[in-house]
Amino acid sequence: MAKWGEGDPRWIVEERADATNVNNWHWTERDVTNWSSDKLKELLLAVNVENEEGSCEITEVGKMEGEASINNRKGKLIFFYEWNVKATWTGTSKMGIKYKGNIEVPNLSDENDMEDLDISVTLCKDEPETPLLALMKKEGAKKIRDALGRYVEYLKTELTQGMILPTANGVSKQQQSQSKVTVDKTEFGSASSAPRPTAGVKIPTCKFSMKDTFLTSPEELYRVFTNQEMVQAFTHSAAVLEADKGGKFRLLDGNVLGEFQELVPDQKIAMKWRYNTWPCEHYATITMNLAERGGETELSVEFKGVPASEEERTKEGWQRYYFEAIKQTFGYGARLY
Repeated sequence: MAKWGEGDPRWIVEERADATNVNNWHWTERDVTNWSSDKLKELLLAVNVENEEGSCEITEVGKMEGEASINNRKGKLIFFYEWNVKATWTGTSKMGIKYKGNIEVPNLSDENDMEDLDISVTLCKDEPETPLLALMKKEGAKKIRDALGRYVEYLKTELTQGMILPTANGVSKQQQSQSKVTVDKTEFGSASSAPRPTAGVKIPTCKFSMKDTFLTSPEELYRVFTNQEMVQAFTHSAAVLEADKGGKFRLLDGNVLGEFQELVPDQKIAMKWRYNTWPCEHYATITMNLAERGGETELSVEFKGVPASEEERTKEGWQRYYFEAIKQTFGYGARLY
């Protein structure tokens, strides 16, 4: 028999008036159908593509049939979702001619990989043929797949808080497993105000750099990273940001946290930066340098102190939620290095 205080923390009940389902260990279920419907609509209505023929965008999400839930069974989270999505897209040619079409995704579910989704893109009846249909079938379908993938990522991060409560030593199985999740599953960790218990533990880290080019001036790109309204625009979520030395920031609904260490207007931004799922108080040092290059701005970003297990997740997160999101939101698209 274990000594007093050394037993399995899942069964420690003396601190609770109600001893049932300690730490949500046995079974809990959360219905996230309404949240899912709203999130899917939000992500899909942000889809837009363009080329030399014109532009296309999703203008209406008409049918959203399905359900979603999160279940906790003995410390393991099980995600269930099944949706049939129908939407309307509108295309505008360079001549200003409007076209209308339909989109259907009948098999968005936890049983299918994103690569296996059936995404049907068609023109409405009696609409004349247009090259914009090919644009939507190729680039549009790709953006739709990305949007649906982000829904799954949000489902597995934003809504899991509290599903598995901390054990007696402060570590939940959910927290233990999150560091092993790759970017394809959870791009950003779930927000939490609870302190991480791993402070002071040495972890292997890495350093790397990224570079991209934006069709804008250094002055304007600097504003994108330091203006709260612009940050909220490209992250499509709430943000708190104090663009001063020592100023704190909290982005993507609390999934990214940090502090500005150095700000050189239009030239350089240095900051402490972390996912909220990293070990408590562990920050990477990120330095952004902006340089004018013939009407464009070259952004060089240096990362130091990133947990080695988080390297790919961090790279892909910055590529998707910073670089690509900024280009799509403000029209700064340019060639990639």
